[in-house]
Amino acid sequence: MSAKKASDADPARSLALLWGSHTKPGRSGLTVRSIVLAAIELANTEGLDAVSMRQVAERLEVGTMSLYTHVPGKGELLDLMIDTAYGELYADVDAPSRQPGGWRGALEYVAARNWDLYRRNPWMLQARDPRSTLGPNATLKYEAELRPLEGVGLSDVEMDSVLTLVLAHVESTARTGADLLRVQGESGMTDNEWWLSNAPLLERFTDAGRFPVASRVGQASGEAYQAITDPAHALSFGLERILDGVAVLIAARESG
Repeated sequence: MSAKKASDADPARSLALLWGSHTKPGRSGLTVRSIVLAAIELANTEGLDAVSMRQVAERLEVGTMSLYTHVPGKGELLDLMIDTAYGELYADVDAPSRQPGGWRGALEYVAARNWDLYRRNPWMLQARDPRSTLGPNATLKYEAELRPLEGVGLSDVEMDSVLTLVLAHVESTARTGADLLRVQGESGMTDNEWWLSNAPLLERFTDAGRFPVASRVGQASGEAYQAITDPAHALSFGLERILDGVAVLIAARESG
């Protein structure tokens, strides 16, 4: 399914599925929801490339053609998977706005919830498409994450831009974390184990006299992280700097 994106789906068919009933069973007893949940489970256990209509059908112990009476193809299935996963984020549309700390506390909460979502569903980092059809959960997500910025002095475009910046930072750091876990799994070595086994060879080619700043900073970072990098630290450090900048923008709007 690696070559298949949500954008391969027919938008009209996806919209009808996304906003329709997911619990009405067909003749086989299947529902759209049961198919989608099986696909998500498969993606989380075996990776997105393992997801196909045939593999999902085998997991549900039904014939492949039974799935097509509910979901017309892989593209539409991916749209449904993404929107269903977004449904895990918030209990209701005002959940971010209820967090302490005003707009800043709300955006910290939004970042944490999206980070956790990617950690639970790493396949989303591969599957998410900027042209994915907006379903009910994706729409609620956007509304919920924008509401804390309402009335703070930003224009509508600035509100969207702030949210986009925060979510892009979360996605980037989550992707780094997922890549590190994948490499560790493939190599059978932690970052620290890999570094210890390769350090003698690396030291032969990296001269501290020639690269003094890189050597010093690299050593300090490696000792602090006990790894090549620390995605969780990158998330919190970058988020604080982003929100500091947003605070400056809001203050400028208030004074202006």
